[in-house]
Amino acid sequence: MPLTGEYDQGTHAPWAQEQIEKILATGTTEGLHVKDRPIVLVTYRGRKSGKLRRLPLMRVEHDGVYAAVASKGGAPEHPGWYSSLRDEPLVMLQDGTVTKDYRAREVSGAERDLWWERAVAAYPDYAEYQKKTYRKIPVFVLEPVD
Repeated sequence: MPLTGEYDQGTHAPWAQEQIEKILATGTTEGLHVKDRPIVLVTYRGRKSGKLRRLPLMRVEHDGVYAAVASKGGAPEHPGWYSSLRDEPLVMLQDGTVTKDYRAREVSGAERDLWWERAVAAYPDYAEYQKKTYRKIPVFVLEPVD
């Protein structure tokens, strides 16, 4: 079931807000990149506000399953959306012109290691972000909801 409700534009870096606006205007994530790497658009429900928020993330995909990497550029704290996905795991993900429902779950152990490897292959800067912070950067797996 698609997420419904009021949207909250939130506060994004200018480049992220520009990408969101382009996706909404064109209906696709195709052609949008960060450092020549493709992105996807994730819509999630804010855990405190209950409003829907949009988030451009690096495209990390394997066999129809995606990863959301809570890197925040290697900052010492998790990004604001981390708690929302942990507590409200139903999300919508748009890849190209296709939008589907997914359920997010934080992964650990060998499963996290596998997805971390995939994430770094998709966007090598993640490895540098990990070096910049003492925290182990969380990884969510987004699995399709039937």
